Amino acid sequence: MGRWTDTSVGYHWKGPANVHRGAPNEIYMTSSFNQLVASTLLVVGALFPIVNPLGNAPIFLMLTRGISDQGRAKLARAIAVNGLVLMLVSLFIGTHILGFFGISLPVVQVSGGLVVAATGWSLLRHSDDDDAALDAKRPCTQTNYMRQAFYPLTLPLTVGPGSISTAITVGANRTEGAEWRWPLIVGLLLGAILIAVSIYLSYRFAERIAAALGDAAMNVVIRLSSFILVCIGVQISWNGLSALLRAALAR
Repeated sequence: MGRWTDTSVGYHWKGPANVHRGAPNEIYMTSSFNQLVASTLLVVGALFPIVNPLGNAPIFLMLTRGISDQGRAKLARAIAVNGLVLMLVSLFIGTHILGFFGISLPVVQVSGGLVVAATGWSLLRHSDDDDAALDAKRPCTQTNYMRQAFYPLTLPLTVGPGSISTAITVGANRTEGAEWRWPLIVGLLLGAILIAVSIYLSYRFAERIAAALGDAAMNVVIRLSSFILVCIGVQISWNGLSALLRAALAR
């Protein structure tokens, strides 16, 4: 309520002090929501094309032949969780880890790109005879596949050096002090979770995707995906090598 106050020139009415206090709070909430949405879209837009879970689903299916549907669901969940952890670590503390070991981002790109290219090349040369020989030597059990949940199914197949270097770059490009603001933290977290959910759904239903395509079309998709994986690995390595060469020539 307002009240009359005594001043040197008489009495004046003084209204309540909190009449317009709601406006700054509304502006703050709107700004926070916009920052949260922007951070989420930034992570999804930067990482989803590189992670490419739909494109990797045929390769995942080829590498997990013979496993039961329940086992594939458990494996897809483990890969999604592993990928989420890798993305969050890269986003929030990736630069600190690289700095602690004295490793530069271009070096990660060069070495990681070589690993990706080697993985794609081995898949490109893969044949059904290799599967038959491997199955004869090793029983097809869920335990054997779960041992591969992190390597090579999560790293480098799903969340590889390209995704890690991109996540580190996104995390490093935050404004000063922005890491302590909850909209940015929640936005980065939500973006990584959305990518992890897309990984799980793509791998969980990879067999249905293959059934819809057919054997002949699936074989073509696998070969193309393997070749693209080789190209991605070479491109990542070249990006890192170019950065190293520019730094060397600038000295």
